[in-house]
Amino acid sequence: MPKTSKPRAGSLQYWPRKKAKKIYPNIKAWNRAKDNKLLGFIGYKVGMTHLHYVEQNKKDETFSPVTIVECPPLKPFSLRFYKKTPYGSKVITEILSKKLDKELERKISLAKKSKEEIPKEFDDMKLIVYTQPKLTSLGKKKPEIIELGVSGDLEFVKSLLEKDEIMIDEVFNENQNVDVHAVTKGKGTQGPVKRFGVGLKQHKSEKGIRRVGSLGDWKAKTWRVAHAGQTGFHKRTEYNKKIFLISGENINSEQGFRRYGLVKNKYVLLKGSIPGAKKRTIVLTEPLRDARTANVEITSIKK
Repeated sequence: MPKTSKPRAGSLQYWPRKKAKKIYPNIKAWNRAKDNKLLGFIGYKVGMTHLHYVEQNKKDETFSPVTIVECPPLKPFSLRFYKKTPYGSKVITEILSKKLDKELERKISLAKKSKEEIPKEFDDMKLIVYTQPKLTSLGKKKPEIIELGVSGDLEFVKSLLEKDEIMIDEVFNENQNVDVHAVTKGKGTQGPVKRFGVGLKQHKSEKGIRRVGSLGDWKAKTWRVAHAGQTGFHKRTEYNKKIFLISGENINSEQGFRRYGLVKNKYVLLKGSIPGAKKRTIVLTEPLRDARTANVEITSIKK
């Protein structure tokens, strides 16, 4: 008989396949640009549509599916200073903003006093921001608090903390790439066929068809074998998603977007699909593996 072979079913790149700790992601790696810039922004996934565009130096019109991410203004919460130690970076000082919203009390207990002295020696700075879901159609007021990377000098970072609001077009531009971080749709507990994509057994096989034929010997660890378990609700990153458009013009249909509602703030059109369900918190960051992207002229957008 011919020798049969196939790639293993299910990647071991992500292990263990367990639930994310929070419904929004934390970012551990940042692209350290030299310019004065905030390195990320936060939005909410609205849904998908499609558009037609013409690339620079080309004549033919091209079709592309796009994802709509609503990006209400962010507000600065605090400025953190880190010092490197043999056990990792440690927070040495945190300076709170003087213009905090009352909705933050739904999330955390606010300190009555705050330090205002900037340390003489530090190795890194991060800006903590919070969202304003009350401005959207989500139907909630409790904000998300997320730490974003910053690049540039100290005076620029201090100016970010003193701002009332930070807008999406102050951080990103059209026709640039971004990395998209999100928590995927949760599927609950699923079997090995749906979870890892293993093939079905023969219809006359014993002890089930939608299961693995052999789990290996008794003594060895069998974590490499496809088992049933948690599927979805994992933190995932997609690199180099092109921003087609940043706009505040009306993109709603008469009835709004299904399972979301009306888009009331500025939004971003990203090429293709992104992880997460509708209304899920999405974090956009400066790309770690930036690739060249051509400028485009949008001819039509489906509403």
